Amino acid sequence: MKSLLGTGVALVTPFTAQGTVDTAALKRIVRYQLDNGINYLVVLGTTGESVTLSTEEKTIVLDTVLAENQSQVPVVLGVGGNDTAEVIRQLKKIDPQQIDAVLSVSPMYNKPTQEGIFRHFEAVAQASPVPVLLYNVPGRTSSNMAPETVVRIANQCPNIIGIKEAAGDLVQALKLIRAVPKDFLVISGDDMIALSMVLAGGHGVISVIGEGLPKAFSEMIRLGLNGEVNRAFALHYQMMPVIDYIFEEGNPAGIKALFSVIGLCSNHLRLPLVPVSPALYEKIEIFVNDFNAIER
Repeated sequence: MKSLLGTGVALVTPFTAQGTVDTAALKRIVRYQLDNGINYLVVLGTTGESVTLSTEEKTIVLDTVLAENQSQVPVVLGVGGNDTAEVIRQLKKIDPQQIDAVLSVSPMYNKPTQEGIFRHFEAVAQASPVPVLLYNVPGRTSSNMAPETVVRIANQCPNIIGIKEAAGDLVQALKLIRAVPKDFLVISGDDMIALSMVLAGGHGVISVIGEGLPKAFSEMIRLGLNGEVNRAFALHYQMMPVIDYIFEEGNPAGIKALFSVIGLCSNHLRLPLVPVSPALYEKIEIFVNDFNAIER
């Protein structure tokens, strides 16, 4: 399969004022990534508000991204849930000629044990026609995938090739990097510690701020992978304020505000999510206007 090293971005789903998927804006956002050094695209994940999209809308989003991308970079599709049988049904619909991998979140709400998590992903691995990335985000699922469980999955499920680790716990990330097989990808799902994970031996990031500042953020990750620590951290420190800003009132509200500032899409979300407050919007706007590495 194509490489998933470096910077992937979790694409937003832009909406019109009438609440429909804004395909023109989505094309602009995809083109913005392709023109500014992003290594791969992640479609229909958390940042894409996938839980509020109908099946028809998900098809529209995916088709729009594929048409604009034209196989220039790998495409990773979000396919997850807390009903293993339903996840398997979704996986069987995937066209492996179009999708390079799937990102599958650990089951949420029903809070399985570590054994339940293992069995869920064992079934997912067997059913998926493309390689699978695990997605650990306990802040949303209320259930952490223990490093020992990830190592077990990595050793016993060859179709599972890596993990998006978004617990925001650098110590846990270091344990994973040390313990998993050498060819198993450990990918940061937390923008603030992404560079630290890369410098510790991680393989990159699936980023939110990276889609708003693709040139600077992907350059930071490239520098980190090449061991150019000082230059990488110089970029990291420049971007730290806006990383905080875009998550201050929730994701994807913050990144959609940034896209609104730079004119790529309107600032619309679907309930129960709402746009950021005027005060936070102003902070994001000031940062964008002052950031000399912004990609316009």
